[in-house]
Amino acid sequence: MQMHSLLSGAHTFCRVALVLLFGLAALTACGGTSQPAASAPTTEPGATAVAGSPLKVVATFSVLGDLAQNVAGDLVELKTLAPAGADAHTFEPRPADSVALAEAQVVFENGLEFEEWLSDLFTASGSQAQRVEVSEGIELITAEEGEHDEHAEEEGEHGEFDPHVWHDVNHAVIMVEHIHDGLAQADPANADAYRANADSYLQQLKDLDAFVVERVNTLPAERRKLVTTHETFGYFARRYGFEIVGTALGSVSTEVADPSAADIVELVEQIKASGVPAIFTENIEGGGVTERIAREAGVELAPTLYTDALGEPGSNGETYEQMMRYNVETMVTALGR
Repeated sequence: MQMHSLLSGAHTFCRVALVLLFGLAALTACGGTSQPAASAPTTEPGATAVAGSPLKVVATFSVLGDLAQNVAGDLVELKTLAPAGADAHTFEPRPADSVALAEAQVVFENGLEFEEWLSDLFTASGSQAQRVEVSEGIELITAEEGEHDEHAEEEGEHGEFDPHVWHDVNHAVIMVEHIHDGLAQADPANADAYRANADSYLQQLKDLDAFVVERVNTLPAERRKLVTTHETFGYFARRYGFEIVGTALGSVSTEVADPSAADIVELVEQIKASGVPAIFTENIEGGGVTERIAREAGVELAPTLYTDALGEPGSNGETYEQMMRYNVETMVTALGR
């Protein structure tokens, strides 16, 4: 789409300009003038903890930040870049984020080009942190598997694979193990504490997965059909037996143009044919297009789901566990009517 190309180009230009600015900010804040270091592979050791000081850790977005906090406890100084409610696909870093990367010893990232802004920012900051890609080792879904229209051709701009791995709780288990390994390597003095925290949280995640399976099993198989704003529930659908009927944006990224009138007509017809009683908006998007689709299809617009970001403090999606429990209860209730 021509409009999508213009939007992507504008985002890219803005990010390049911000990276140059933030690189200077990080150097000024750290009092140094050395050349920025290249982005370190996930296998390189990176910096280690300084005796008497908490380990400085950065997580790229709110879901990952919550997972990291459960393993780290109060042993680290944790900074989350894209905060609760922020869409990591379109997130615009601030100078303080560059400074946080420059000072960090460990950076936890989702990978799979979910945080398209990270590598340039990391390089410009001059960070020497260990980068840990927590999606490593997960059986991935290709972006094209989730597409329902011509956006599949454009998906190369956002990565070959669907990055939304955390919606399968078993994948969160893998992510937590990577977090533990990264913390223990950077801070071996506290390795036992990280292991104990991780083991306790992993049991909570196993109980959470069992809860999701139990609740989903109360919903007849023919009712397990999802329509959302963008392609975020592919891994959820694969694990818990749902069908993705379609999405408003038709992409694994929200950084695309709104759908054309023809796209909307096609999705409305798919919704009618599938018998879906309700469709869902997401907390990272305004939902205007999804509301229009619900109206034209004559179906309920269900309560908003938490997808690529946690909810604000005090919300039903304040933590990863709360987010998953709320999402599945909302799906089962709306689709079971």
